[in-house]
Amino acid sequence: MSIAGLVQGIATLAWIGLGAFIVLAVVRAARNTPMKKTGSLILIFGVVAVMLTTVSSGLVFIQPEERGVVISAFAPKGYREEPLQPGLRWILPFAETVVRYPISKQTYTMSIAANEGDIYGDDSITARTLDGQEIFVDASVIYAVDPARVVQVHIQWQDRYPQDLVRAQSRGIIRDAVSQFRVDELVSTERVQFTEMMRSAMEKKLADNGLILEDFVLRNITFSPEYAASVEQKQIAEQQAQQAKFVVETKRQEAEQVRQTAEGAADAVIIKAKGDAEARVIQAKAEAEALALISSVLKENPDLLMYQYINKLAPTIQTMLLPNNSPFLFPLPTLSQQ
Repeated sequence: MSIAGLVQGIATLAWIGLGAFIVLAVVRAARNTPMKKTGSLILIFGVVAVMLTTVSSGLVFIQPEERGVVISAFAPKGYREEPLQPGLRWILPFAETVVRYPISKQTYTMSIAANEGDIYGDDSITARTLDGQEIFVDASVIYAVDPARVVQVHIQWQDRYPQDLVRAQSRGIIRDAVSQFRVDELVSTERVQFTEMMRSAMEKKLADNGLILEDFVLRNITFSPEYAASVEQKQIAEQQAQQAKFVVETKRQEAEQVRQTAEGAADAVIIKAKGDAEARVIQAKAEAEALALISSVLKENPDLLMYQYINKLAPTIQTMLLPNNSPFLFPLPTLSQQ
């Protein structure tokens, strides 16, 4: 409990005690047993009660999360131009009063859900996009009263600033921003720019009226049932197109694989044929070179052919028949010996 509250409590007790003492004095007087020095005691209790009440009316304790606007009967403008700062403060009893304003962060939420917003029921913002589509926007504005401009807020808005300033300005700004974008941009490529545009405009409006914008939260965007159905159909059509494209691509890859396999087999046949041809050429060249060498050797050694012929005869041959017109007879003494 603060000192101001304690003094006010004591003052209240003093007034209760004064009332009880007066009642007791009246009752004793009615019974012909008056109390001694009744008037003096009543006066003393009365003075103490008045003094405590006066002191308690002049003492004001301002919490750290608030500021106080002093409404004064003696100030030229009817109020003090500087707000009361946190702590125990003194004002003129019975001539000045204090209106307290919170300076901590506050949140005002507008939502399509009945229990989420500051107003029960659907409090979302209905707006139309650049291409004429109707959407519903959920948003939250996080703000605070500027401690140095509390007096301005009191003069301009009093305690109506959440509804009449924050709510009204944010709804108008959101509608203006939505009208500058197509519906598909709001949920894809331009969502960040859309949010930043609203935040910047809201910050300026609140600052002009003594409030500080802490954050602007774009909570959700809901489409009309007709547009949601068209988007769903479009997505289904796109998925089907993607599936068809995938099938075509798969078939193309399969055809390409078959073609490459056929090309590989054809290349293998060609390579094999080339290899066989080259092998035959090499073999023919080798045979020609061998025949040329043999021919050259036979020219120099004519008896070599006969020698080779004899070597090829079977070892069991004892006799050899030659044509009757052959001019040769080959004695085979070696064969006979064998």
